[in-house]
Parts: sequence; structure tokens; C-alpha cells
Amino acid sequence: MNKKYFPALLAATVFGLFAVSGARATPDRADLVTEVDSCEAIIREFQSNPRIAIPPQILKAAKGVLITNQFKAGLIFGVKGGYGVVMVKKPNGQWSLPVLVRAHELSIGFQAGARTVETVYLFMDDATPRLLYHERFDVGVDAKAVAGPHIAEAEKDRRPMLGAPVLVYDKSDGLYAGATVKGAQVARDDEANFALYQTQYVMPELLYSDWVKPPAEVQPLMQFMAQIAP
Repeated sequence: MNKKYFPALLAATVFGLFAVSGARATPDRADLVTEVDSCEAIIREFQSNPRIAIPPQILKAAKGVLITNQFKAGLIFGVKGGYGVVMVKKPNGQWSLPVLVRAHELSIGFQAGARTVETVYLFMDDATPRLLYHERFDVGVDAKAVAGPHIAEAEKDRRPMLGAPVLVYDKSDGLYAGATVKGAQVARDDEANFALYQTQYVMPELLYSDWVKPPAEVQPLMQFMAQIAP
């Protein structure tokens, strides 16, 4: 191959992979319900495992939660694509509807194999969830994110957790509480929410208003959040 064409080919390949990772076919409501169910299963699994469980006092202080399920694959180029839900705690203390988002990240480098990445992000202030209104939100770039303490760590140190707006929980070993981390790139998915909730309301209204009645399929996740983070 002529070396002078390689940079252009590289750029085109990267752009193509990014486009594939961000593209989404016309959403099917049954598939969207499965995505919500998957995110519910993730937070339930976290809280059932003492090694990775989020401390109750931190959950109670949280103003919002983002749960993502991503798939990472590739050889030379790694594309991390997936989905998630975001919820906020309203001023009256009730948790909002789970609003669907897309979660993806493009990385360049040798990445053999494939794996799923399940992550819980806690928003510790009221302003950070509103950054999701924009087309894209980079966890750790648009808002500082640090690894959150697990139950054993929180029992040893009861001080407020570093004042970071985002606490990150995943299943990786080796991250210590307070370590700065970079998470998913999250994008709004209005079309998915139109299909899931059979409405034309978008993220701000779905999160902060009471205009849409929660369908039966999302109520278990809402009830579980109310149970663990009253």
C-alpha cells in the first residue's frame, strides 16, 4: 500500500467504526424493555455482591444514577457500544422514569477478545444529570468522575466522598476509592424513549415531570431504586 494513502484510510476506518457503534435501527419496544430489564439486573447484581455493593449512605445521597451495559470487541480497533438508563431523584424524593441512552466509546490500540462492561455511575449533585441533555456526555471529561468506595471501604472512612460529582462502580479489581476514572460516552436516544413510552416527550420532561405514567415494565427498576436509595 502506498504510505501516503494510509492516514486517509485510517481516518475513514475510524469514522466508519464510530458510525457503526453509534447507529441504531428503528427501535423495537420489546428490545427496549429488555434493555431496561438488563439495567435492573445489573444494579441488583451489584447490591447482592458484598465485594462490589454500593454503600447505603452513598446511594441515599445520590441525585441520579446511570447504569450502562456495554460490549467491547475488536483486534486493532476496539469499539465499545451499548446502552443504558439514567434516572434522577426528584425534589419530592421519588425516582424518575428510567430514560434510555446510548453508551459508546471508540478506542485505538490492540484489544484482542471481547467482553461486556457493566457500570453504575452515581451523580452526587443536581447539575450533572442535566449535562445529559446535550448530544453527548463524556463521563470523566464533562464532569469529574472517581471510583466510588464499596461497603467495606466506606465503613473505614465515613468522610464525604471527595466531593466528586460522579462516583463510578464497576466489576474491575484494582481500582481504589477516589481514583480518577474515565467512563462511557453517553448520548441521548430520543427515538428509543418515544417508542418505549409511546410519547413525544424527551429527556428533560421524562426525567423531571410527572406527565408520563410509568408503564408496568419499568416499575420494578423504579421500585428497586426507591428501596435501596430512599
